[in-house]
Parts: sequence; C-alpha cells; structure tokens
Amino acid sequence: MSGPKPFLKIRFHAAEISGLFLFSVFFCILTLSFGCGPKQEKAKPEKVVNVRIASVEKKSIRPFLESVGTLKADEEATVSSELDGILKVINTDEGRPVSRGQIMALLNDIDFRLNLETAKAGLNQAQANLVNIREEYRRKETLFKEDLVTQQQFDDVSTRLAVAGQELDRAKTTLALANEKLGKTVIRSPLQGIVKEKKASAGDFVKAGSALLAIIRIDPLKLSFTVPEKELGALKIGQDVLFSVDAFPDKEFKGKLNVIFPYLDERSRTLQVEALVANSALQLKPGLFARVKLYTSAPREAVVIPITALLYDETRIKVFLLDQDRAREQLIKIGAKYGEMVEVLEGLQGGEPLIVVGQNNLVQGVKINGVH
Repeated sequence: MSGPKPFLKIRFHAAEISGLFLFSVFFCILTLSFGCGPKQEKAKPEKVVNVRIASVEKKSIRPFLESVGTLKADEEATVSSELDGILKVINTDEGRPVSRGQIMALLNDIDFRLNLETAKAGLNQAQANLVNIREEYRRKETLFKEDLVTQQQFDDVSTRLAVAGQELDRAKTTLALANEKLGKTVIRSPLQGIVKEKKASAGDFVKAGSALLAIIRIDPLKLSFTVPEKELGALKIGQDVLFSVDAFPDKEFKGKLNVIFPYLDERSRTLQVEALVANSALQLKPGLFARVKLYTSAPREAVVIPITALLYDETRIKVFLLDQDRAREQLIKIGAKYGEMVEVLEGLQGGEPLIVVGQNNLVQGVKINGVH
C-alpha cells in the first residue's frame, strides 16, 4: 500500500530545513564574535618638544658690585663780602668758568680809601713826633749826666719817648688795617670752578658775611654711592669704578674709589663711599644720577650661562641639558650675576649643550628637537 509515504517525505524535508536554519544562526554568531568586535587602537606618536640649544661658556669675568649713586661737586665755596658796603660791580654770572684769585666783585671803596689816607697821615705824624722826642731825649740825657737837669725831667722825656714809640706802632697797625680793608673791597674767587649761583647784584648793600656767589669745582667730580655692609671686606681705595648716566646712555665713565666712610647707616645697613671722576671735558654735571659698577678683584675665568636658562624648584636651581635626543635635568649652584649672564659655581664644567629656550615645558627624559 502506498498511502503514508508522502507524509514521511514531507517530515524529512522539514528536518533538513530546520538543521540548515540552526547552522546559519550559529555561523552568524561566530561571524559577529570575530568580525564585528571592537577594533584595536593604534599606538600614539611620542611627543617632541622644540627647544633652542647653546653651549655652556667659559668666559673671563671680573667680579663687581652694582649700586646707584649721585655725582657731586668736588668742592663748593660761597663767596662773601668781609665788609659792610655797597656792591659796586659783580663781574660774572651763573655758568661762567672762573679761576682761582679772579676778581668777582668790587665794593664801593671811597670810605676805605679815605680811611687809608687818614691812617697814612697819622703814621707820618707819629714818625715826626718820635723823631722830635728822640732828639729831645738825647739832649736831656747829656744834660742829666752833667747834672744840669733833674731826675724828674729826665724821667719825663724818657716816658714821652716810650709813648711816642707806642703811638708809632699804633699808627702802623692802623695803616695796615686800613690797607687790608681797602684790599677787601676787591672780592676774589677762592677756587677754580664754575659759578653755580649768583645771589647779589650791583648796587645792593651787603653786610659782612653776606653770600654773593656760589662757586663749584667740577673737575674732578665726586661720585657718591652706597654698598651693603656684607661687601665691606671687598672694598679698597683705588679700585676701579665704572658708571653710566641717562644723559649719555651709550657712554661709560670711569673713576677710582677715593673715600670709604668710617661708619654705616644703621637704618639701611649700607656704607657710604666716594669715587673721584675726571671731568676735563665738563660733560658731567653735579646732581646726575649714576648706575655704578665697583670692580672688587682682577679678571678670572668662570663658567657662565644666560639667566633665562635657570629654573627654580623651591630651594633648588636647575637647568636642562641635551642628552642625545632627550632632556636631562641638572642641578646647579650659581654665583654673581654679570648683566644677562650668571656664574655657575657647581654642576657645569663648560661646553655642555644647554637648553636656553623652551625649558619651561620640559620634564626629565622628554624627547626634544634642538636648534642651535
């Protein structure tokens, strides 16, 4: 009998289809597991920092102290009248050069000339009186020896002779004083220099001691400045001093340490010193502000680097060096500063490749691209 056979065939085909479906699902899962998973990330390139390199230098340096100071006149004098009188002439003005002994002013001298003539007349009279009494004394002395005059008469003429001598001396003193006063009507400069200030004019009545002119000597000049007390041991008379002033920014002037004051200012803990500065061209003027360098020893060789290369880490000071293509941190100890450079006392020997620009962004071992 052939009745049930088609049913069995249909069941067989259904089983095949079910198996194929399950296999397809399993294959898809496997494909999703291996082909649809997360992709592996690529490695990032190493960061490179661009910097500028310069070799650590050895240079000849000369230790110095820096300060600020003021130029002052080497000497200043006030020209005054020694007599009361009317100022007849004043022969100069502010800014004029004067020489020592030059006539600066004249007082009206009429009264003083009259006094001088009176003194001369008094001297002549005293001299004549002395001659007469001396002659009388000789006669009385001869008569006294012959007992022709009394002791009293001889004593009288002796006294008159002594008084006549004293009167002559007094007349000479009066004449000298009158001559001296007349001489003081001519007022002269006590030093060579320049008129700083004119304080009177012709026609003024001046009293003895009244200031007429102020004269300053500005060749040489004094440069006054201070140094900290810790530098006292480095100071010596004769040390070189260099300085600049704003009036001549491209020029440097030179002087020699001349005075070290014997005491310190208790408030500022500084010591006042002075240098002597030649000023034959009279370019420099008293009162100018000066930036000062005082050299304290002879030149010597030292390791120096730019101040801008320094990095401060709390109490430590460090720099970065080029080590192959990497940054290497180096601790150093520094000394004095010389303009834009600083002396290195420990940590560098000279010749090392020093990173001078870009070091603020560096850490130990970072890769760098250095440009010299």
